[in-house]
Amino acid sequence: MTSIKNSLVNYLTLFGSMSTLLCCALPALLVSLGMGAVMAGLASNVPGLIWVSENKATVFIFAGVMLSLNGFLIWRNRNAPCPIDPKLRDACISGRKFSSRIYFVSLAVFLTGFFFAYIAPSLTA
Repeated sequence: MTSIKNSLVNYLTLFGSMSTLLCCALPALLVSLGMGAVMAGLASNVPGLIWVSENKATVFIFAGVMLSLNGFLIWRNRNAPCPIDPKLRDACISGRKFSSRIYFVSLAVFLTGFFFAYIAPSLTA
């Protein structure tokens, strides 16, 4: 049951951080590259993108809470014992490494979205 919770938290963390990237970093990148028409077409074909952009504070809070929870779970389980069976032990170790990689990718995506949502607009003003 614990591995189901951990994998669910991993996927929710990745989903939350990717939504921050979609709401803030992608539009800024497209507009800065002169692809405003592409962004307008994307916004008209993906209506959920506008909702995510309008509610970016909620999206960032959700993603931050999920990242914090996932980071705590990874830190708490870093020295947890793995099974003695070599195949299960290898699966346990590779699962931990994969979870850590997903976490750090999610954290990088979250920080990129945070930069474009809150820091970059104040730099251009």
